[in-house]
Amino acid sequence: MLPPLAASWFGAVVAGEFVLGIGLTHMAAMFFAVYTAHVKDGYIDFYKRGEDDDHPMTIRGCRLALAGATVGFACVLVALFLAVGPGAALITLPTWFIGYLHAPQFDTNPVTTTLGYPTGIALAILGGFYVQTSTLTPSIVGFALVFLVTLAGVKIIDDEQDYDYDRSIQKQTVSVALGRQRARTLAVGLMLLGLVGVLWGSVDGRFPPSSPLAALAFGVVAFLAYRAEPTVATMLLIRGAYVFLALLLVAVWFEPLATVGLPDVTVLGPYTYLATEVVFGAAALVLLVNADAVWSAAKTIVALYPIAYVWDWYTLKVGVFDITMRTGVDLFGIPIEEHIFMLVVPALVLGIHETLRGDSGDGDGGPAEETL
Repeated sequence: MLPPLAASWFGAVVAGEFVLGIGLTHMAAMFFAVYTAHVKDGYIDFYKRGEDDDHPMTIRGCRLALAGATVGFACVLVALFLAVGPGAALITLPTWFIGYLHAPQFDTNPVTTTLGYPTGIALAILGGFYVQTSTLTPSIVGFALVFLVTLAGVKIIDDEQDYDYDRSIQKQTVSVALGRQRARTLAVGLMLLGLVGVLWGSVDGRFPPSSPLAALAFGVVAFLAYRAEPTVATMLLIRGAYVFLALLLVAVWFEPLATVGLPDVTVLGPYTYLATEVVFGAAALVLLVNADAVWSAAKTIVALYPIAYVWDWYTLKVGVFDITMRTGVDLFGIPIEEHIFMLVVPALVLGIHETLRGDSGDGDGGPAEETL
């Protein structure tokens, strides 16, 4: 129950100064919506599908709880309508439908079973902001999208825990539809996209400067979870999501790096460009050595070099771009740093590629392969 409530308050914090009573009212709406989802899901899984081993409520208890939660949600929705306006009610209302229709309507389709919970969280963030401001801004929409995409990746891995059972009843989760390995790759890609979204928002000035630290923390957790089995991976990612939200909350409320500028590496003068190439080149070498791919990468880089050389020479010759922080040493018509750049960049790309391929194991893990 906690994440949607926390998401509501996160939206309020992004709004700046907020009215406590209005915030509590919206939080109550999120409580009733999520409680509806929990009761309905448990009722369907135990009494209709026989999927769960036990359930703490009787059929009558489930129905009474659903009725009570629905009435409670309706009352809070009316309160938001009267206190803020129709917009507050409209942005809040879909959360109840997402909760009530999660089972058995939404949780049998790969798209809706994955996006239901993340969409609820995104709406909680948007609603928590809207009820305080009566508007939406690019910043809050950006935060909502970040959580929508990131949590979609987490949900795919969460559903992987029930892969065998879901497959036996032909329940089309992403893992069943794509196969476990492809689904895991998609999940990691979605989480990475969400974290890159934080970086985009920070560089664009829509998110606080310290926001990437939250993305970095969650990224470390996601890296550890990538190679773990589904139950452990889900446990890590859920806790990592709490840390992610908490650090973003700190970034928004306290803005710890608001007065801190970017480190100025140009103090190295003409050796600035060369120094950055040494750093990234060292990282590429470590990845390639770890993946035992130095020789295969070298062959690819050698084959790529002539194309990169001609491209680089031409763009410099016609004035597409200019390099200022360099040694001034040219070799074969272009700066020596560009020759190094043409080795470092493909080496880094290949190092990351080989590392990920080694982590994912052999085969594509598709449904046909798993059947065999």
